[in-house]
Amino acid sequence: MTELKLLTTPGCPHCAGVKRILEKIRPDFPKLKIKIVDITKHTEEAQKYMLMSAPGVVIDGKLEFSGGATEEQLRKKLKT
Repeated sequence: MTELKLLTTPGCPHCAGVKRILEKIRPDFPKLKIKIVDITKHTEEAQKYMLMSAPGVVIDGKLEFSGGATEEQLRKKLKT
């Protein structure tokens, strides 16, 4: 099981874009568990990963992307 956390802020267009990508590719990764975290309500999550810009993509406890990610980047990281 791979755990992915999407660290977001309200009204963030890049956050919404990554969320749409994750919804699109989710069927290709049946063992993927996705958790959406609003870092304005859970500031400790942003601090924990030293996130400087939303969205942040955390895969299995490691911040992999900050400020956004493309479908290609996400697919590549999830396949490894």
